[in-house]
Amino acid sequence: MDSRFSARESFEPMPSSRAYPDRPFLAASLAVFRDGRVLLASRAAPPFDTVYTLPGGMVETGERLEDAALREMFEETGVRASCAGFTDFAQVIVPDEAGKTRTHFVIASFAARWISGEGEPSAELPAMGWFTLEQAAAMELTPGLLPILRKGLTLAEAGA
Repeated sequence: MDSRFSARESFEPMPSSRAYPDRPFLAASLAVFRDGRVLLASRAAPPFDTVYTLPGGMVETGERLEDAALREMFEETGVRASCAGFTDFAQVIVPDEAGKTRTHFVIASFAARWISGEGEPSAELPAMGWFTLEQAAAMELTPGLLPILRKGLTLAEAGA
């Protein structure tokens, strides 16, 4: 699977602490499944403000990847979940107009089973909902997300 994404699109500048990094940032995301549906959200900030993706965020020093994914899910949506396994990783590499790397994230993605919470929109994730994979396939998603969702559903259902 090609999980590298490069974009040459205009967007708001990244915070200075994340723009033009000297190394990639490590992040984690979580696909939470409930009754055959996955929680997807749209971010408020470009470049992915018009597409649906998984809630997630930065891994803190000393934090396990799956713990970061669970923490970020709860912080961003109010949803609690139980991790079912690793699905894949994605690389988000965005160059500037001159070809210099403006942002670079490596995102470890996990699947989980829902425990509680409905998923509350926030300033960071203004739109979200629970979708079947068929619905997700018809939506505009971040690159490479659909195979992660398919694998995630299999993992989540295996442990249910």
